[in-house]
Amino acid sequence: ELAHDYLWRVHQAVPKKGFIGVFNRSQYEDLLIVRVHNLVPKAIWSKRFDQINDFERLLTESGTTVVKCFLHIDKETQRRRLQDRIDNPEDHWKFNPVDLEERKIWDEYQLAYDDVITKCNTAHAPWYIVPSNRKWYRNLVVSNLLRNKLEELKPNYPLSEKSFESLVVE
Repeated sequence: ELAHDYLWRVHQAVPKKGFIGVFNRSQYEDLLIVRVHNLVPKAIWSKRFDQINDFERLLTESGTTVVKCFLHIDKETQRRRLQDRIDNPEDHWKFNPVDLEERKIWDEYQLAYDDVITKCNTAHAPWYIVPSNRKWYRNLVVSNLLRNKLEELKPNYPLSEKSFESLVVE
């Protein structure tokens, strides 16, 4: 990992033109976890706000549409969901004991998230805060947001092989 810049995995995963990619946290992990757990000095992670904004500007200027959703749940909802994972044998696979340790520093994460949302909210890549205590509502909001973005893009179907039959190269 140290042989690369912190964004190298994100660079590799950016979808090529005409494709859609979905990231779960992605580059923002390097503003959250490293800060909350003091893994790198503030002098390093604090520069990443501008670096990520520059990266997202590069993407949008190259034709990529960036849609960032912050799926916000409150602390009580998180507690209930974690408890459900423990209580329901069918959900044991979702449970990670590390989540209980991370929950103890909820307030530190909230401060870090607030900075990420505030400092990385740009005209070219704005944040959408999605209330997510109720999953059906979260899904509705995100689905509508993505549908609207796709309608704005006015995508076209790719040419089929039959479409090429009528083309003549002279």
